[in-house]
Amino acid sequence: MNNHEIDYKIYGDDMQFVEVELDPDETVVAEAGSLMMMEDDIRMETIFGDGASGGGGFMGKIFSAGKRMLTGESLFMTTFTNEGMGKKHVSFASPYPGKIIPMDLSELDGKIICQKDAFLAAAKGVSIGVEFQRKIGTGFFGGEGFIMQKLEGDGLAFVHAGGTIHRKELSAGETLRVDTGCLVAMTKDVDYSIEFVKGVKTALFGGEGLFFATLRGPGSVWIQSLPFSRLASRVFAAMPAAGGSKDEGSIAKGLFNLFDGD
Repeated sequence: MNNHEIDYKIYGDDMQFVEVELDPDETVVAEAGSLMMMEDDIRMETIFGDGASGGGGFMGKIFSAGKRMLTGESLFMTTFTNEGMGKKHVSFASPYPGKIIPMDLSELDGKIICQKDAFLAAAKGVSIGVEFQRKIGTGFFGGEGFIMQKLEGDGLAFVHAGGTIHRKELSAGETLRVDTGCLVAMTKDVDYSIEFVKGVKTALFGGEGLFFATLRGPGSVWIQSLPFSRLASRVFAAMPAAGGSKDEGSIAKGLFNLFDGD
């Protein structure tokens, strides 16, 4: 094992947090701002990049941090190290309603590819980098952009996604088409491309977007039922157009607003 072996427990249902148990000198790496609580004798340190390698020098750290900028993440990550004599606990919270998915990379061929904001925390030694999509169309039209995250190593990583999470196993050559925003993660052997929705009427009036992701096995894929972008768009659409407050009101209230010019 090149990664620290950590134990964990996930609490909650729709707004989850993960409690990581650290033995003396064990370390967990997390996204900046994801800390919920930690016990005494745990040292918190902000670092460039993911801290996966002990060497590499200053330029290596700058390059590691720069790769994270390409995914829209912060330059910095935070490490939490148990400097006490006994077991200590540190907890990390979900950023929005959904599920935390524990992934043992040693059982997933040492690598998974995930959407750019899915990573929550991992055992020290797991490398958090960028995955450049092989096809230009995937980058321009995919819901997750040209660049996705990759997690590499043989330790535990925790990924967060919205709504209910469904893991589907694809056999060799088996194809699955999903909304581009619903793709959470996949193993390294899954082929990922973007296809245009067939039919002009379907594309323009179907309400599902112009493109969907086509996944071809073999491998595992994780799908989320509620992408954060979809949740945010519904919240934004329900907000008042210009200040004040809108009642949940009746049809009569809606008609009054119509004739009132609001």
